[in-house]
Amino acid sequence: MTDIATLWEVGLPLAGTAGGLGYAKVRAPRVFWSLAGLPVATTRFAMTYRSTMDVCGLTVQPSRFRAFLVRNLARRPDVQPVPPKVRRFRGTSTGLRVTLRLPAGLEPADVMAASERLRHAWGVHSVNVVETKPGFVELRMTGYDVLHRVRMPRGVVSGPMSVPVALREDGTAFVRDYLKVPHALTLGANQSGKSMYQRNLIAGLARLPVALVGIDCKRGVEHRGYAPRLSALAITPEEADGLLDGLVGEMEDRFDLLSEHGVGDIWALPEHLRPVPVVVLVDEVAELFLVATKKDEERRDRMVTQLIRLGQMARAAGIFLEVCGQRFGSDLGKGATALRAQLTGRVVHRVNDKQTAEMGVGDIAPDAVVTVLTIPPDRPGVAVAGDTSGGWSRIRTPELSAAEAAAICAAHAHLTPDLPAVAAYRPATPDGIGTTPEPVPLVKPSPATA
Repeated sequence: MTDIATLWEVGLPLAGTAGGLGYAKVRAPRVFWSLAGLPVATTRFAMTYRSTMDVCGLTVQPSRFRAFLVRNLARRPDVQPVPPKVRRFRGTSTGLRVTLRLPAGLEPADVMAASERLRHAWGVHSVNVVETKPGFVELRMTGYDVLHRVRMPRGVVSGPMSVPVALREDGTAFVRDYLKVPHALTLGANQSGKSMYQRNLIAGLARLPVALVGIDCKRGVEHRGYAPRLSALAITPEEADGLLDGLVGEMEDRFDLLSEHGVGDIWALPEHLRPVPVVVLVDEVAELFLVATKKDEERRDRMVTQLIRLGQMARAAGIFLEVCGQRFGSDLGKGATALRAQLTGRVVHRVNDKQTAEMGVGDIAPDAVVTVLTIPPDRPGVAVAGDTSGGWSRIRTPELSAAEAAAICAAHAHLTPDLPAVAAYRPATPDGIGTTPEPVPLVKPSPATA
């Protein structure tokens, strides 16, 4: 009877703890990782690091001087291969961060090629390898699938023209920084999460001192809710034609201002002279390429030419492009490839054809095309993000409804500046007022902190 009581007293708390951890693993993976996963992974890493590096081919033969010291001072006949030296090790709420100093003979590509083997050896969900500086790499390990239920990290530092939009698969924030990547292309099929990405982007931009210009040829069904925060909105190809002409005129006026003061971009101007940055949001870019008559073809060529001009030159004038669509291919017509070449950033969600995936990321990271084509349909918001540097990663945007994004835009309507060049396209707000009575003076941020 005493034995049964003892088992009851000991087993009940253990069962409760095991049940609590099991529940946390499913419902609160961050808690489970911090309580159980992190200690286990840390122990496994410490005990198997050298052997794991050896079997993964990430060791090199020691130098002659090192071998001489080992044989003569340490009195050991066998000289072990040298693995990368661990310079920093720290746990996070989502995984582990390990900084390695590569020995002579290894390069970051060798570690990247072994990332899957390292993942299985240490029992973590993923291992991403990032080169931090010459000779050093950082292993960003995640203990669980952080993209299953997106939770943006706290304390993400934003620059004057940067917006945290999504979560990377290594647990860090994907930040859209317009000073580093001025123009971008976002692609995705229906129900792929493309609209969710755009909502998060617009909600972030609405809080910044920038002008937002929308081109939504689906009669404004996507952008109409953001009207209080838009300085201009075109909802038909005819309106888009006139709006793009106005934006090119605004760009040329800004170039005259830059030339007058002898500077290369608006960020070099004094703050009281610096024009407000403009972000142009183009939804369903394919609608601008479609033609039915000869007259439509002339308008199409003119609009595409204006878009290409903005992509080529507008960065210095503080005008940035966000081009969005379901698909993008050379069959859209003349100018599609030339426009794509100016869009440095790429975000590609699940697509319906391989050509769109290749047009999205094939020219910057061919190995990312396979990842795009394997995005499951039951995980909306998952995408591949990259740029022309060749780097890419899987991301997922947090859920944000259209009503929430519209509420954010309405709450920051007082930041909407007036752009005289496109004032005719100022959208009507829900209360029926088409324009703000007085333009809002904005203090422009300095790029020194970017």
